[in-house]
Amino acid sequence: MRKIIHCGTLFSGAGTVAEASQSAVIEHGHFTYVGPRENAPVAGPGDIQYDYTDHFVMPGLSDLHVHLSYGNALGQEDIDLYASMEYRALRALAAAQRMLQSGYTALADPASAGGISAAVRDAQFVGMFPGPRITASGPAITSRLGLYDFYPSPIGVPAQSSGTLVKSLPEAIEEIRKQTKDGVDIIKIAMDGIYGNREQGLFAAFDQAETTAMVREAKRIGRKVAVHARGREGALYAARAGVDIIFHASRIDDEGIRAAKDNGCHICPSLMLLVNNIEFSQPDDPSASWWPDIQRQEFAAARRNLRRAYEAGVPLLVGSETGFAVSPYGEWAAKELQIMTEYLGIGTGEVLRMATCANRAMLRDGSQYDTIAPGKRADFIVVKGNPLQNIGVLQDRRNIVQVWMDGAQVQMPDLPAEIPRHQRELAQGMWSRLYTREAVAGLKLQSLTQYDGPSFSIDDQFPEASL
Repeated sequence: MRKIIHCGTLFSGAGTVAEASQSAVIEHGHFTYVGPRENAPVAGPGDIQYDYTDHFVMPGLSDLHVHLSYGNALGQEDIDLYASMEYRALRALAAAQRMLQSGYTALADPASAGGISAAVRDAQFVGMFPGPRITASGPAITSRLGLYDFYPSPIGVPAQSSGTLVKSLPEAIEEIRKQTKDGVDIIKIAMDGIYGNREQGLFAAFDQAETTAMVREAKRIGRKVAVHARGREGALYAARAGVDIIFHASRIDDEGIRAAKDNGCHICPSLMLLVNNIEFSQPDDPSASWWPDIQRQEFAAARRNLRRAYEAGVPLLVGSETGFAVSPYGEWAAKELQIMTEYLGIGTGEVLRMATCANRAMLRDGSQYDTIAPGKRADFIVVKGNPLQNIGVLQDRRNIVQVWMDGAQVQMPDLPAEIPRHQRELAQGMWSRLYTREAVAGLKLQSLTQYDGPSFSIDDQFPEASL
């Protein structure tokens, strides 16, 4: 039995343009014909034909920067401390399915707590649950200056964090070998973080010799390497070492751009998080007084430097940094495509090619499903509207008419419109201000005996307490 797909417009992912009046034939989960409708094989007995002549057919989207274990976190503590690893794994499955509903048939998770993303990957691979194809990392490798060393030094980096602290180069090499044994596809290194100064910007968390040694070892044993590097120094060291992906590279300089081009590095800007942090900031957000301006400064630098890198021939990839409260699963990932066209000046067709074919060069078995072409796995989406004319149509899940993987229509579970957060996922935030005498003088004080709010008991927050 063959499945014959009739397309109004087909974007194969191999180039930057689409073709009208195309058809594709699927047998045993693979495309066997892709081309003009008039030349397509004639349907025979038992063949099934699908009429998408009013729609745009394209490879499933892919996203190289989705943090499945983060749980739409409100802050770093919500990522690392409160939800159990077991609960996070189940929550990550729902996150992956939310991405699939939005047209993402493949993604990479750089920096996962424990082995969560690899576990979800494997469960979906054997058919336990529907979901996108996942390329998994373990916890990001960080130093005392690195991104994931958020907490006071006496606490260090908690074992359940999405980062792991190494205190020497031998420890870093051992961690790379351990993660490889545990089945990761990508080694993630935090090349810069939260320390710097006005003159030099962010310091690199590892020096050049350490970076080169880690990358060399990871590649020796067959892993790709991705780094978090917003600062100049971290991006430069990573590019010299020949990493596969530099996430952000917002302040990469000319020397770093040359090194990235010479050593075959790719840059994944992940600008959506910056944009959302600026656009969505509200006065009652704890970071409202300082964070948006920092993001504006980085966004301005990123627009200049990433455009220069692109013009110099450094290949760009697409990843949204989905997984925070400001970038929830399945809501804003496709906004990254629009940002790249609008603010980096890259053509719509080229951005679509990046988000489909080019991205998959970094994904597990990506060459098997990178384009709509004979011999490739039949992963594709059917879209209402034409993304080449208006790339914004991909941001609305209602425009994703159908998702196909391995030549079959994906039947998704009926997820709620918004997955509620369990109380155990959150820090026990108690106050939003300092209650000095001056602050209290301007408040309406509440009654000690009369409560007019909703009914509440300890059992509502911790149901097991009533058992």
